[in-house]
This record gives sequence, C-alpha cells and structure tokens, in this order.
Amino acid sequence: MIPAWILDIFAAVMLAVAAVSAARLVAARPWQHGVQRAALADIDVAHLLMAIAMAGQLVSGLRTLPDGAWEVVFAVMTAWFAYRVVRDAQVSGLRALGGGHCAPHFIHAAAMLYMFLAVSAPAAGGSGGMGGMSGMGTLQLPLLAFLFALLLVGYSIWDLDQLSGPGSSGHYSLAAARVAPTGPVLAGVGASAGPGAAAGSALASAPSSAEAAGQAEAVQVPPASAPADGRGVLAPWVATGCRIAMGITMAFMLLIMI
Repeated sequence: MIPAWILDIFAAVMLAVAAVSAARLVAARPWQHGVQRAALADIDVAHLLMAIAMAGQLVSGLRTLPDGAWEVVFAVMTAWFAYRVVRDAQVSGLRALGGGHCAPHFIHAAAMLYMFLAVSAPAAGGSGGMGGMSGMGTLQLPLLAFLFALLLVGYSIWDLDQLSGPGSSGHYSLAAARVAPTGPVLAGVGASAGPGAAAGSALASAPSSAEAAGQAEAVQVPPASAPADGRGVLAPWVATGCRIAMGITMAFMLLIMI
C-alpha cells in the first residue's frame, strides 16, 4: 500500500507542472505570433492536459473530466504526436525515434491513453494498486505497463543527461545554435579575406538544390521545446524539466498499478 502523502507529493508536482505549462502558453502567446510559435504550443498544451489528468488520477479530489473524455483527449494527442514523429523521421530518419523532439511526447500520450483504457475497477476492500486512496484500480496487460514504464524512465534519463551536458540549457537549443551562426560567420570570413576570397567562399558555401531542399524542410520542423526567445519561463530547460517530472510520475503510477 502506497502512503497517501507520497501520492499527494506527486499530485502537487503535477499541479506545478500544469501551472508552469499554462504560464508558458500565456507568455508565448502563440495566437499572436504566427504559425511557427503556434506549432510549438502543442508541447505545452500536452504538458498541461497530462499534468491535470495525472493529478486527478493520483488524488480523487482533483479529478476534473470523466474518464471517457480523457480517453478522447489522449487518443487525439497520441495520433497528433504520431504524425509529428513520422514527419520528423522523414527529415532525420531513425534518429527521430531515439532523440527526436516528438517521440517522447508520443510515448507519454500513448501511456496516458493506456492507463485510462486498461484500468480495472478497484477492489471492494480498497486494496490493489492505488484503489484504496485515489479510486483507481489495477491495469490490465501489466507487461505493456512495464514496457511503457521502461520507455518513460529511459527518456527521462536521456533528458537529464541533456540538461547536465555542455551548455546545460537543453539539447533543443543546441540545434538552433548550430544553424543560426552560418550566415554571419561566412559573411565575416569573406569580408576579412578580400573580394576574391569572398567570391570563392560564396561559391563554396552555395548549397546544391538537394541541400537547399533539405534546409527548407529542416526550417519547417522547428525545435519543439520552446519559442525562439528562450528566456525566463520560456527557456528550453523549463519544458524539459516538466517532461522529466511527468515521465517519472507516469512511470511511478504505471508500476504501482500493475
């Protein structure tokens, strides 16, 4: 039997994640900043909805929508992130599954859908899983729950490694850092080397049609972590931290409901 105060702590963490995600949406104002900012808002919307749903699963007094409504929400969310993963895979191949921006969110959404679909009614005596404290029962297909928990823990460890790596600002900002300096750096080199060298460097740096197409496609798939400013609550590490907290909480819930 899991002590009630442990469930309360996890529920409080999820409420904090929901509050941070809502603050990120308000600060980003995707409805005012065009398609690119709106494309990034789905991550914060997913975090907000998942955190609210998990808080209600952990503490029955925090329940909001009925289970059937959450099943529809997470079915749509799973389909959306599956589409995003396929789009990422078309650009970067299998790397989109191991280190892509949307694959972890697809696993999160699928795990949430599984928890709502596979949960059985709690026992009459209130024993088993979290049934005695939050009204939830045990999960059917426990092997699938264990596999989801392993994936969630793996992605959380990977996120922690990215946060603690060079720069300590999250791996999403590193991709933008590699692309942004290209134009200014080439211009500076050409200016310092004289007209002849500048012409040569311009020819050498001119991308082929295939490379240009690849770059255009890459621009259409922006990093899914945070908007371009990346300051304050919109910093990439904030979104990554929320995802780590949800991944650990979700894995905990899956394991104790087996």
